[in-house]
Amino acid sequence: MSFEVPATMRAAVYRGVDDVRVERVPVPEIGVGEVLVRIDTCGICGTDLKKIHTGSHSAPRVFGHEMAGTIVKVGDGVTGFAVGERVMAFHHIPCGECFYCRKKTFAQCETYKKVGTTAGFAAAGGGFAEYIRVMDWIVATGGLVKVPNDIPFEQAAFIEPLNTCFKAIQLLELEPDDTVLVIGQGSIGILLAALAKRTGATVLTSDMYAERHAVAAQYGLDRPLDARGDVVAACRAATDGRGADVALVAVGADALIAQAMDAIRPGGRVMLFASTQHGTAAFDPAAVCMDEKTLMGSYSASVAIQEEGIQLVFDGYRDGTLDLTKLISHRFSLEDAVKGIELASHPVADSMKIVIQPSGGTPLV
Repeated sequence: MSFEVPATMRAAVYRGVDDVRVERVPVPEIGVGEVLVRIDTCGICGTDLKKIHTGSHSAPRVFGHEMAGTIVKVGDGVTGFAVGERVMAFHHIPCGECFYCRKKTFAQCETYKKVGTTAGFAAAGGGFAEYIRVMDWIVATGGLVKVPNDIPFEQAAFIEPLNTCFKAIQLLELEPDDTVLVIGQGSIGILLAALAKRTGATVLTSDMYAERHAVAAQYGLDRPLDARGDVVAACRAATDGRGADVALVAVGADALIAQAMDAIRPGGRVMLFASTQHGTAAFDPAAVCMDEKTLMGSYSASVAIQEEGIQLVFDGYRDGTLDLTKLISHRFSLEDAVKGIELASHPVADSMKIVIQPSGGTPLV
């Protein structure tokens, strides 16, 4: 099998703070041990938006890392992969040998912090483009994952974000008699809540939009709380007055940390999942000391659970228990990528996961 690869392609190029433009750029060249992938679907992640809106990264770049597509070119020295195979690519893979890897805090590994996929310019993921170059260490060390024919690209694009959520749930070591509060029911909040429920725990979900609770209900999340009400009181009412055992904060709002701390019982835990911007947040230090509450965090993916996470995505689609394509509310063509980024930046009641599909897509009407 062979594909005709053009010399140029379309890409949504970051040119500066709040400045993304759809341009025609060269298709990236690949080297020894590398592959070229034609993107079918790429999700828009909150970290992509943070980079676009804060100017944390130099321009120009092409962001996007929740991606799946088809191999169209294979470099010399590549084994185990062939043109025409369906794949998803992790943009970060750790070295496996450094201090942080030995401690299984892979996201702190210097090699992990390097980005191994690009659509050109400085490597930044590249999924908001027609083609990406997957670098040699990603290909060689498990970062390129084959996608079976019965799994849609839209489902496969969730492998990386699901891993990040699965990592957080694994760190919590939930037990069946735990009560878990998940604050925020965007696509990530629903993923966290659905994975928490699979442990047997009782899961309460908080959001201000009924539309999001309706989506969450499709994953068996049947204990919705109106975020406009007294969430802390509701948690206590559900737990004989104690409070939740765990609160997961799936919204990047520092003010919600105090709410989460108030919502958990003495000895309970608060997991920050979306606090990726530096700032200052107020919380009661005596709650940590005297009430023995734990404030913790989880960031990015873990190779230690990679295979298990992949199977969750594949099997969850096959048996219908974790069909993540239901989380996609809007599909944008690459030409309309800026509109997709704008909607993701200013979510509304019925917007969940927003994806860019270079070959098509249905824009917001």
